[in-house]
Amino acid sequence: MVLVSDGFIVKLIFISMGYGMAATYSTMMPLGTQAPDFNLFDSVTGLQLSLQTLRGNQATLIMFICNHCPYVLHVKEQLIAIAEQYLPKGVSTIAISSNDIVAYPQDAPDKMRALSAELGNPFEAYLFDQSQAVAKAYQAACTPDFFLFDSELKCVYRGRLDAATPKNNLSVTGDELRNALDALLSGTPVNPEQIPSIGCNIKWQSL
Repeated sequence: MVLVSDGFIVKLIFISMGYGMAATYSTMMPLGTQAPDFNLFDSVTGLQLSLQTLRGNQATLIMFICNHCPYVLHVKEQLIAIAEQYLPKGVSTIAISSNDIVAYPQDAPDKMRALSAELGNPFEAYLFDQSQAVAKAYQAACTPDFFLFDSELKCVYRGRLDAATPKNNLSVTGDELRNALDALLSGTPVNPEQIPSIGCNIKWQSL
């Protein structure tokens, strides 16, 4: 394992079986940041949907994911569980994919729609950020990357789901994100000591 510092993004390079897999940490937008607005194509309904349309009454969870990332696939059941369990509590869960679909056609909107259907369409929307401007506005860096906002769309949590990764054999519980959700919904302060998410880097378009 080699630790490499690359500006704000830290990468862990795991070398095994003759190839490397780069894992990128989230860059952690400042707490209290107002959620940047957006109007994006929803792969499920075919509509353009805005943050104001999709936001929850009590909280809004925005997560940057994609179809093919092993870090996302490793936790997908917990993402579904959180979306379904917290929806009745006024929490809207919005998934966004910002990957370059020229280089990664498996992340194209038709494939997004198929995956969402396979999962039972658990999220309020599975949006396609074609220009990648929304990912940049949220300072998203990896998949999955989580951003939790209160009823006024102020950021109260940005960090990892839990400590589990595809390589460490820990159980996927979602406890760190769940703790933040539970604190927010109960009216108690969300612990500001938060650990960055880790995953595949967002696949940025070539300049």
